[in-house]
Amino acid sequence: MFKFFGVSKEEEFEEVFEDDEESSPLESESSEIWQIAVDIIETRYEIILLAPVAWISLDDIDISYHNNVLTIKWERYKPEIFSKDITIRNTECFWGEFSRNIILPENLDFDSIKATMDNNLLIITLPKLKFSNHSIRIEKV
Repeated sequence: MFKFFGVSKEEEFEEVFEDDEESSPLESESSEIWQIAVDIIETRYEIILLAPVAWISLDDIDISYHNNVLTIKWERYKPEIFSKDITIRNTECFWGEFSRNIILPENLDFDSIKATMDNNLLIITLPKLKFSNHSIRIEKV
């Protein structure tokens, strides 16, 4: 079983939304930390986490592990075109800090975690521990 938790401040989000019915939480310029969308695939031998990460350099992504919690975070900056004299007609992209904490099961080989990037898709592979089945012969003393 996996448990997910983020670092977003939902109470602040609701307050911003309630104060101004014209605005939406997506248009807020607060210091909100966005959550990363994550798909989890489990095979017999490993668990694979998939996260789309557009406009991000590999060097800007921080993946860490502590006490069975895997943390993925980065910051996505607005392109320079936003700093010009422009009129924004619509904005649906999320800019700023992203983070996701995932509590993982204990049966993983945490020393063998691998992360790769393919076409803006972050792929984190977590191999399962290999347990062998053995019969134990009882010897007479």
